[in-house]
Amino acid sequence: MVEMTYNSTRSDLVIPEYGRTIQDMVEHLKSLADKDERNKCATAIVSVMRSVVPQEGDKEEVEKKLWGQLFLMADYDLDVDCPGEKPTRESRSEAPARLNYPNAQSRLGHYGQMTRDLIEKAKAYEEGEEKAALVLTIANLMKRHYLTWNRGTVENSLIREQLKEMSGGVLTLAEDVELVSSAEVLKSKRKTSDAMDRWRGKKKRR
Repeated sequence: MVEMTYNSTRSDLVIPEYGRTIQDMVEHLKSLADKDERNKCATAIVSVMRSVVPQEGDKEEVEKKLWGQLFLMADYDLDVDCPGEKPTRESRSEAPARLNYPNAQSRLGHYGQMTRDLIEKAKAYEEGEEKAALVLTIANLMKRHYLTWNRGTVENSLIREQLKEMSGGVLTLAEDVELVSSAEVLKSKRKTSDAMDRWRGKKKRR
């Protein structure tokens, strides 16, 4: 009779996503005495790992991740040549580099970074028609953003005040300059929303 082997009697999988077969491959790799054979075997295992679990990122990142996982499954007791720096137990415990988040804190964050970038560009323009046109475009953009995140309508005077605040008092909009109407913005939003609903409905019927 064939002796049955149960998973409960086996060692735990280091990375369950790769399954028992790849873990057994790694154990076989560690048993090879010849380094050239180990290098060939390690490369083959990494290739299988790549096909078993789809990887995201650029080629260099993917390779670094796969080789790091190979060494992890071997408990870092592995003498093979790998592309880049050899993974170590210590490198796995290193904290990732801190992300650089914007430091700006503002109650007007709903206007987004693009609006802030446009304001900074407009501040550098010389006075004239071109600057005035850009300021008007920014104000209309701000109004559209405002109505996206806030229901109802918004007075043009509020947009003028907030444009002035965000530009540090540099950009001002004349009182007689008319912005896009709230009704037009909301109507455009409804059309877009209705079109998305119809598209989702067709997709479900398929």
